[in-house]
Amino acid sequence: MRLVVLGATGNVGTSLLRAVADDPSIASVLGIARRRPEIEFAKTEWAVADMASDDLVPLFRGADAVVHLAWLIQPSRDLRKLWQVNVEGSTRVFRAVAEAGVPALVYASSVGAYSRGPKDRGVDESWPTGGIPTSFYARHKAEVERRLDTFERDHPDVRVVRLRPALIFKREAASGVRRLFTGPFLINPLVRPSLIPFVPDIAELRFQAVHSYDVGQAYRLAATSDVRGAFNIAADPVLDPEGLGKALGARPVRFSGRALRGLAAVTWRLHLQPTPPGWIDLALGTPLLDWARARTELGWAPKWSSTEALLDLLGGLRDGAGIDTPPLSPKTGGPARAKEILAGVGEKEVT
Repeated sequence: MRLVVLGATGNVGTSLLRAVADDPSIASVLGIARRRPEIEFAKTEWAVADMASDDLVPLFRGADAVVHLAWLIQPSRDLRKLWQVNVEGSTRVFRAVAEAGVPALVYASSVGAYSRGPKDRGVDESWPTGGIPTSFYARHKAEVERRLDTFERDHPDVRVVRLRPALIFKREAASGVRRLFTGPFLINPLVRPSLIPFVPDIAELRFQAVHSYDVGQAYRLAATSDVRGAFNIAADPVLDPEGLGKALGARPVRFSGRALRGLAAVTWRLHLQPTPPGWIDLALGTPLLDWARARTELGWAPKWSSTEALLDLLGGLRDGAGIDTPPLSPKTGGPARAKEILAGVGEKEVT
């Protein structure tokens, strides 16, 4: 089997390349990214291409499956660029799959595609995918789901799978996560449980996480198994203020979602961090996930708990961890994170 992975150098892409190394059914992988990494993976060759502008058809020809993981989160202050890459670029990917005659397409959706939902139970894959309107990420994910619906209807010969993971963490993604979400002013050594005195006690702050290695395995199974449709991907336990407090040795302190959103809005407007307040709405509004279908039909189960995944990421943040790909490298932000600051903390993409 020949696999093509678009967005192969990111958090999930590198975990998928790690996962396929021990899969005898996958003979070779073409990893596509906008910037060629220095790191090498078993069975993988690299190609440089931009899904928003380059011709993808020649790269897709001969593939048995295309896994579409590419997605921009920054620059958060340039919504036009984000739409052009995430939504229009994904549409170009779908068209290229059809034109190249690829028999299977696996798309990286997200819990963020779901409409507002319950926090006291998990929802299955039939829950509406209307997104959270105030989050650009959710709006884009929801729109691509609609376009994928159309593609699936127009191309019934293509096996289409969409995975909707919870928050995805791993140590090696820490530098990328820091750059995308907290910005250049985070002091890494302070990210340790002994220095986190409290966690915000917000009723709606209940979410799930999953380790990137486990997500990589889920994409491997989706690409190689005879399955179709959507699959929720998450791990237990649900992370809530009480659970976070126990994991971090911190005390839950009553806080309001409105106050947390206001804090995010002020710091974003002041260019102190690159995450707009819509991400708070997303965190507090998306439902919990029931991942029974992934277990029974995909044969997937996480090896890491959600707590272990979170602690792995926090340890990476503390140590400034990363790997040698442009999205995940500690060097991408430049000396003293100067590139991030000069880019306006979310105004321009840091390359």
